[in-house]
Amino acid sequence: MPDVYLFLLVFGSLLAGIYMERWRALWARHIWRAKHGGGNWNGNGKPSNIYAPDNVFRPDPAEQLRTVMHANFKRRPLLSKKEARVLYKAEDTIRNAKLGWRAMAQVCLGEVLRSPDNHAFAAINSKRVDILLISSCGIPMAAIEYQGEGHYQGTAAARDAIKKEALRKAGVRYIEVTPDSDLNDLAREILRIAEQESAKVGEEETKEETKEKTHSDPDP
Repeated sequence: MPDVYLFLLVFGSLLAGIYMERWRALWARHIWRAKHGGGNWNGNGKPSNIYAPDNVFRPDPAEQLRTVMHANFKRRPLLSKKEARVLYKAEDTIRNAKLGWRAMAQVCLGEVLRSPDNHAFAAINSKRVDILLISSCGIPMAAIEYQGEGHYQGTAAARDAIKKEALRKAGVRYIEVTPDSDLNDLAREILRIAEQESAKVGEEETKEETKEKTHSDPDP
């Protein structure tokens, strides 16, 4: 009998350790999601993924690794051929005008926008723009979206409106390109935005110089 009790004690301790570890992992994920605008607790004490980026409750890393090890993967294009032509035109425009900007493809908005409102951030966190133009300092300057044939189906218009409004509030320009668009018009729009940004920087520098001069001048 003592051996049976000892076995039950050891087995019970093992189970308790497993459940404690699972609870710790769940709690850690909850804290991370709360900080990054991606989750909450529901009424039954379990994590809720209402605000998770892709609305999927993710398993622990070990389970993810096992799943990946048993799956097959293939490469797929980052951009369609038409989207790629838009990217190359943007790159050529930037290079020829010596703007010092860079063009990035398929950029997640959660990486370039932030908001003190966790729910608002969760609404844009996993959404992407086809092409993002960034300054030499890495500041987002303009987003380019290619709207192909049949783009506006289902909730596409609503998703675009969400992205456009978030970018507008952050001061990032939005350029829409369609199959009927002339890519030379895209180039002209990029140059127009660059001129406006340059003028804005000049105004800010002038204000800063005026402020410094005011503070440095002695009182009469």
